[in-house]
Amino acid sequence: MKIKTSDLIITAGRPDQYPNTECKEVAFAGKSNVGKSSMINALLNRKNLARTSGSPGKTRTVNFYSVNNEELVIVDLPGYGFARVSKKEKAKWQKMIETYLHRRDQLREVILLVDIRHEPGDNDVTMYNWIKEFGFSGLVIATKADKISKGKIPKHVKIIKNKLGIEEEGLILPFSAESKMNRDLILNMLEHME
Repeated sequence: MKIKTSDLIITAGRPDQYPNTECKEVAFAGKSNVGKSSMINALLNRKNLARTSGSPGKTRTVNFYSVNNEELVIVDLPGYGFARVSKKEKAKWQKMIETYLHRRDQLREVILLVDIRHEPGDNDVTMYNWIKEFGFSGLVIATKADKISKGKIPKHVKIIKNKLGIEEEGLILPFSAESKMNRDLILNMLEHME
């Protein structure tokens, strides 16, 4: 997929704010500070389209990004598992994610992002199982691959695969927003998701 245009459609804090689009949507899920916004910026060749922060919990809304005049919509879901927010705030984010997953007929895939440097936590396992229960493929993108040596990538991918119980080869892709490792492969996959 060649990126010609990309824009923020809306930052939605409530389901009634979700855009009324007909095109396919692909959502990115993952814990706070896993690099969802950085990945969106790298995929779309935009520096500050998706707001990034060194502080976990920055994305507190469901953010919709149009790619190539709504040929595809990429959805940035709120991060989960950030310890410094109240239980009430965590519950609100969880409800927002659940509502999005249940109500969007346009949703073609939910991709889980995990930090390649760390074994997935209980929240990641829960989210992965949830994604599979919804009937999605279970594609996982292991972010921040530039933070470890290339020789260690296969070992870390295997740890993620084992922790999440992934059996099918090719369902975990290492990715780096810095070097754009696997960017073209991911864009190609997004283009062909039905």
